[in-house]
Amino acid sequence: MSDQLKWYVVRAVSGKEKKVKHYIDSEISRLGFSHLVPQVLIPMEKYFQMKEGKKISKERNFYPGYVLIEANLDGELEHIIKGVNSVIGFLGDKEGNPIPMRQSEVNRILGKVDEMIQQAEVMHVSFFVGENIKVMDGPFNGFTGVIEEINEEKKKLKVMVKIFGRKTPLELNYMQVEKE
Repeated sequence: MSDQLKWYVVRAVSGKEKKVKHYIDSEISRLGFSHLVPQVLIPMEKYFQMKEGKKISKERNFYPGYVLIEANLDGELEHIIKGVNSVIGFLGDKEGNPIPMRQSEVNRILGKVDEMIQQAEVMHVSFFVGENIKVMDGPFNGFTGVIEEINEEKKKLKVMVKIFGRKTPLELNYMQVEKE
């Protein structure tokens, strides 16, 4: 049986992915098809924001509008999933037939999800000298400035901000600024 399990991509209304996952899970268990659909997955990405001086962890959908499903799409299962609220259909061929993902794609996506869980703290924001930024946290919240220096190791920026007509250097971390 397990050699017939393949990964498919279900298209969902954007923003409703968690509800679609919940609906699919509950419908599958209600009908007793849990052995045909072992996993329903929404690849999520963790990121951090500074709010009032505190680092807050948040999650966002890595592929908005898509839900991954490992299933043996035999018989009526395909129609049951297509009939779930907020499901648009499967990614597939021109006739609308679901096409399973290649194993290399599955490994890449599942590996990416694992990597994101392990490296949630790593920030992938790239700044460059001379770039305009806006301060989002701290006493200079709302000020704009220009990046003078970048310290990649400490994730800090030296920013020149105009305060009362004078340029003032500030040292801010990546979490305290956003690109303008």
